[in-house]
Amino acid sequence: VFGKDVTLILTLNNLSSDHKTVKVDMSASTVLYTRRAVAEILKATTSVDLGSKQGKHIRVKIPYSYYGKYLTTDKRIQVTALCEVMHMHGAKLLVEKTIILEDTNIIIKIPRRVVVNKAVTLEISYANPLPEPVDRCVLLVTLMNQQVKIHLARLAPRERSKIYFEFTPRRTGPLQLQVDFSCDKFSHVKGFVTIAVAPA
Repeated sequence: VFGKDVTLILTLNNLSSDHKTVKVDMSASTVLYTRRAVAEILKATTSVDLGSKQGKHIRVKIPYSYYGKYLTTDKRIQVTALCEVMHMHGAKLLVEKTIILEDTNIIIKIPRRVVVNKAVTLEISYANPLPEPVDRCVLLVTLMNQQVKIHLARLAPRERSKIYFEFTPRRTGPLQLQVDFSCDKFSHVKGFVTIAVAPA
């Protein structure tokens, strides 16, 4: 989840009956959705001894402090592990994984029944998932082809807050509401719901 430390486990299995030593070069970078690297955030090398038919786990932790300021709006981290079996004529295996960090920031609560031409109040809650305060918070609400920009107070570390938003639907059927939350440390955290508007 965005704002938290990322923990990965690499599993190495020796399928043969011979003892093996594996050198593992690990690296992690923040990337765009095109896989183009933005910044390298972690580099580590370790050696693992594997006995006959033995498996071992390597635990890798990427703290938020490593990736926070280098993450793009795509919220992607690519981790690679180059595993080289020593004394085996350089037998190598490359393992890659792209992590997309989830947002759990926006929660939109709508009444059970929404009726045309009758005012309705929504609850929009938003959060700062980071271990540091955020400033210049803005919520952009898009509904019925109109946008409303709401300036919000700063949020303390891990703080959740909420606002109430009132509108009157002018037609029946599905209505899409989109919420976009931005601040000085991250931008474009989105949430959306489809509201079913019933006839009067």
